[in-house]
Formats: sequence, C-alpha cells, structure tokens
Amino acid sequence: MCGTENRKELPLTSSGAGCSCCSTDAPEGSVTSTGGAEYAVEGLTCGHCVATVRKAVAALDGVEAASVDLVAGGLSRLVISGSAAETAIRDAVTSAGYSLVATR
Repeated sequence: MCGTENRKELPLTSSGAGCSCCSTDAPEGSVTSTGGAEYAVEGLTCGHCVATVRKAVAALDGVEAASVDLVAGGLSRLVISGSAAETAIRDAVTSAGYSLVATR
C-alpha cells in the first residue's frame, strides 16, 4: 500500500470459543422483533452457525420465520414466529449441533 497502512481493528472471539468452520468476520444473523417465541441457544460462534440453526428451524412445519441474534461464546437469541411446538424446535436445534437452553 505504498507505505500507507489502512487497518481497521475487528473484534475477535477467543480461541476457545471459536469454531473451525469459518473466520470470525462472517456475517451475523439479524433479528426482527415481530413477536413470536424467543429461545436462548448455546454454542453458536459465527455466521455459519447462525445459518445452520436458522435453516434447521425454518424447515419445521408451522414455522413462518426464524432469525438469530448471534452472541459468540454466549447465549444467542432465536426468535420464531409461527405455531411450531417447543419440542420440535429443541429437536431441530439439537440435531443441528447446538443446545436450546432456555425459553425467554
């Protein structure tokens, strides 16, 4: 860059909380507050994790929309609109490789 450095500091996840599927600058899911049920999901660390959970839950009968607010290394928020049963949602999140830890 001809002697000029143009750097932007990006937040990084700790090495213990990161996943091996992609880098830490992957896009995050967005949450729309349109009502519906909210759940806390543990184990999501990147945009790929968000997409995996969103796809698994959106495929359930009765789910009209699903969105995820990523908190890498913490409890992410899953918001679902529709009439899917909590047990079906829990099974979908678990089969995707993550843990549904609470209903909000």
